Amino acid sequence: MPTQEFAPMTKDFPTFDCDAHVTEPPWIWERAKDWLTKDELEALKTTMWFDQKTKQLIVNGHAGAGLGSQRIGGTPGVVNILSLAGPGLKHDIQRALNVRNLHPETAISQEQAAYLDHKGSYEPQARLRDMDVQGIDQVMIIPTDIDTYPWLQNAVGAKAMCKAYNEWAYEYCQADPERIFFAALLPMQDPVFAVEELYRVADKGCRVGLVRPVDAMGNYPIQPKYEPVWQAMQETGVVYGMHPFPAFGALKPPGYTAQYSGAELIARTVVTSSLPHQFLTNVQNFQSEAALWVVMVLMSGFFEQYPKLNAAVFEASSTWLSFLLDECDKMYKLYRNERELPPLKRLPSETFFAHCVTGFEGDEAPPSRLPEFYGDILAWSSDVYHHDGDDAWRAIEMMRECNLAESHQTKFLGENARKLYHIDTPKTFIRERVTEIERPDWWPSEAEIQRALEPEASLVRPYGEGAHRVNGHAAEGDRV
Repeated sequence: MPTQEFAPMTKDFPTFDCDAHVTEPPWIWERAKDWLTKDELEALKTTMWFDQKTKQLIVNGHAGAGLGSQRIGGTPGVVNILSLAGPGLKHDIQRALNVRNLHPETAISQEQAAYLDHKGSYEPQARLRDMDVQGIDQVMIIPTDIDTYPWLQNAVGAKAMCKAYNEWAYEYCQADPERIFFAALLPMQDPVFAVEELYRVADKGCRVGLVRPVDAMGNYPIQPKYEPVWQAMQETGVVYGMHPFPAFGALKPPGYTAQYSGAELIARTVVTSSLPHQFLTNVQNFQSEAALWVVMVLMSGFFEQYPKLNAAVFEASSTWLSFLLDECDKMYKLYRNERELPPLKRLPSETFFAHCVTGFEGDEAPPSRLPEFYGDILAWSSDVYHHDGDDAWRAIEMMRECNLAESHQTKFLGENARKLYHIDTPKTFIRERVTEIERPDWWPSEAEIQRALEPEASLVRPYGEGAHRVNGHAAEGDRV
């Protein structure tokens, strides 16, 4: 059997992964009856239900909704990007597998798809084994179908879905409650329900309540109806977890056009402009939604109204933040006399430093070059098992390349997150990297990986083959 090898590495501090994902498995719905009242279960069935026969998520009556988190176990011919980034599944290997999957004769088989479907995304014991390899000592798990929940139309059904997920996530964490922690879903469709669920999960030791940056249907966090939710977070100490996700609006009620998320506007631009790459829809949309939230809460005085509330900005990278906070400070100084809202007690950047932490991923170099700015507000996110995820060793490599002092590595890779969540430092932790992983015979060789990295490898046929140009564009027919 081939062996995948890694350079030896060591670390002298425990890591905390503040944003890694689970994929919501079918048994959340199978077991819902054990967690919900009769009325809640009936509402769930008409609001967000996984149909076992057709393997489809049905949301607000629309079949085939969601990202496919529930289709576990692997599917032939499909590289599942939601559960792919397990130990050693680096991006160049993912590229080789995707290139292989372009051709019917080498497409992913059921056996291979099952191997690549990392069970840790829905089974805790498997995750703990993966964490040992990935250098992850503690982790905060976050669901995958984040964009689906805010669009649920039935508030009782939304309450039921959040309750069912939270119960499953809590049980998942019991495999090792000193290593695995969960961020709870909150049914923001009804603030009363959200407050009830917040207190319920806080009693279970939950540290984070998840809220989209700009909720669906124009439900901004500064609206007065949400005041009880933020008051409850202050009283319980639960952190406001702001997690963006590409909100493309597929589940909007028919005819609703009053509000668009930043991600939706970007997606519309990409489609109408025929842009050929997904950079804007897979990177910029996260950052735009996070930036909207940051500006909104800082410039409105949100944290001055709720001085005991703290927040975590998840999965939006962090390089943009230094520029944005500088612009917020500048705009406040320039226009404070024309401001219609009450004056701020301190600059927006000072408020962010006092109340917020921002996530970053391991291949993001700029924060390591600006430790004076990011020192107390940066927390590492692996984004495992999603395809762009990577392990703690990759983050350490990047920090060492940037000559970042180990004292800052310790803070960025764990200390800042544990401080925010009030989580104890583990007494024991991973110190040495696993340097070898045995792989199946079909694992991509180094030669195949290098061939796959060539741009032409992603083309099903050589460019121009069997085509001629009409008005400057390739058309079927002849070679060019």
